[in-house]
Amino acid sequence: MTSVRIEDDGPVRSLVLCRPLELNTITAGLRDELDEALLAADAEERVRVVLLRAEGRAFSAGFALEAGTTAQGGEGRDRVWDSVADLQMISTFARVWARLHDLSKPTVAAVQGWCVAGGTDLVLNADLIVAADSARFGYPPARVWGTPEAPWAWIARLGVERAKRYLFTGDEIPGPVAAEIGLVLECVPDEELEPRSMALAQRIGRLPLNQLRMMKLLCNQVNDHAYAPATSRLLGCLFDGIARHTQEGLDFVELARADGAMAAVRRRDEPFADYGQRPAT
Repeated sequence: MTSVRIEDDGPVRSLVLCRPLELNTITAGLRDELDEALLAADAEERVRVVLLRAEGRAFSAGFALEAGTTAQGGEGRDRVWDSVADLQMISTFARVWARLHDLSKPTVAAVQGWCVAGGTDLVLNADLIVAADSARFGYPPARVWGTPEAPWAWIARLGVERAKRYLFTGDEIPGPVAAEIGLVLECVPDEELEPRSMALAQRIGRLPLNQLRMMKLLCNQVNDHAYAPATSRLLGCLFDGIARHTQEGLDFVELARADGAMAAVRRRDEPFADYGQRPAT
């Protein structure tokens, strides 16, 4: 079953996450399809801009927790946790998400609904993000069982103070607030998300490809020297594994095995309320 659909409109290639019933949760299959699609888009000269979209009511609700908790739950029976193997595994995802940043062509993302946890690992690598009013960003695994794979992107977009504020709490960021604080470029009504993001991509696509490549390289050189994305990803992926193997992380897995992954997520979130406002229902 296809997880990523490819659509072309002039110089714009849309890559559409198409697992709407699963809230576009991240699997190894989605990772591999997106990797192949990004490499193909970069190689085709007629493509000047990549637009990442998603079907359904969520851009991505993060990693598919059922598979992750089941795998981790069985680790201790035969051998202890292998931090190097875990780092290698999670890095296979982080390297694909990083292509949105490293691609020689501009990348634009259009986000509606939930974009949390691993969904932010993915989308914050895009050059430009347009959000819908319904968009909700955040990294709730910061509370237990995870760290961002690309923490540099949070700091680059928000600054150190605001990045710490949201990563210290795991609180959600509604679309309009995300635009106000600089996490995304702009926020628009849901019905305008697709035409607005496509219009932006088409406007970018009017420039010669060599000019776009030069401009992206110029901007990325500043980013890469200021924030060291490769080092940030290495530490983020390593600490993600460590966070999943703390006592609290192991308790989360046991709860997920007993009551189901979504019950564990709800229990993790129960003691927390957003600072200054109630989380969206």
